[in-house]
Amino acid sequence: MAKIDRMERLDARRIDMEAEYTAALIEALKVTAAGKWGLFDHKPDRVARLAIAPVIDQLTDLGDAIDAARAQLDMEPFALQQEFLAARGPVSPQAVGEPKQAQAWLARLTA
Repeated sequence: MAKIDRMERLDARRIDMEAEYTAALIEALKVTAAGKWGLFDHKPDRVARLAIAPVIDQLTDLGDAIDAARAQLDMEPFALQQEFLAARGPVSPQAVGEPKQAQAWLARLTA
């Protein structure tokens, strides 16, 4: 019975962490959609990387905690974090800019 209670508490905590991650990502996306580059790390800009580093660190730490909880619950890794991490990094010159990419993410997450 204690294990069931522990797992229920862990699952409730996981749900809270996922909501916190989503809210933090939405806030970061709003800043990027307004024109501040760096969240998706499309340009090799040291200043932008330093400016966005605390946000990326927060999202990474929270995402890692979520993935650890999900692993204990025999669940797949947190899909939103996996998608976000995959969207970061260099892109082709024809790719949309970070503000437009952030707007598309916001439309999807707030729909």
